[in-house]
Amino acid sequence: MAGAGEQGASTGPARVRPDVKFCGLTRHEDAIRGAALGARYLGVIFAGGPRLLSAEQAAALFAAASGSYGRVGVFGARPAAEIARIAAEAELSAVQLHGDPSLRMIDEVRASFAGEVWAVVRTTGLDLPSDLGALFSAADAVVLDAKVPGALGGTGVALDWQALAPRLEQERSNGRLVLAGGLTADNVRRAARILGPDVVDVSSGVERAPGIKDATRMKAFVDALA
Repeated sequence: MAGAGEQGASTGPARVRPDVKFCGLTRHEDAIRGAALGARYLGVIFAGGPRLLSAEQAAALFAAASGSYGRVGVFGARPAAEIARIAAEAELSAVQLHGDPSLRMIDEVRASFAGEVWAVVRTTGLDLPSDLGALFSAADAVVLDAKVPGALGGTGVALDWQALAPRLEQERSNGRLVLAGGLTADNVRRAARILGPDVVDVSSGVERAPGIKDATRMKAFVDALA
């Protein structure tokens, strides 16, 4: 997908192709399609909003999709014990902590949950937390997303990847980066070339309505990374 969408992309060494995470799933058919397209992760929302599922609904959705993939649940501000309970009921392999989680919160969740703990860092520009390096060390992955008032994610707002690249390169070390925020088939390749994320996380960018994925857009997103 070279062309206008590639303008401004990094000219550095080629990056390894990132894994794909389809998030905000609400329908069994979308989970099945995501797994069939080779997504490394499928994600569901426990943090409110139009894509909200119960633990029971999430478990059934994951059970519908065959194959090997990580089961990620997105949480807002909840006690660690409650997160661990929901994670067990939904049979999650990773929990994604929104709401600007602290190092202490990461440790508390890890103490009660055996799977991976992902910490979300939200920004409106270049305002990254001073403890970003520590978050990369404490969490199994840091999820970079756009910060939009009144919403935890799934807003379709993209970040200034080029401007963020130097700081991320400095703080990331060997930590895993999950890139979210406004990704679509038209821009994901450029974003991946600039920041070199381990995972690209898409929700609204492959939807025709909140929680309703579009088969054509899902395939185009995966194909854009080929």
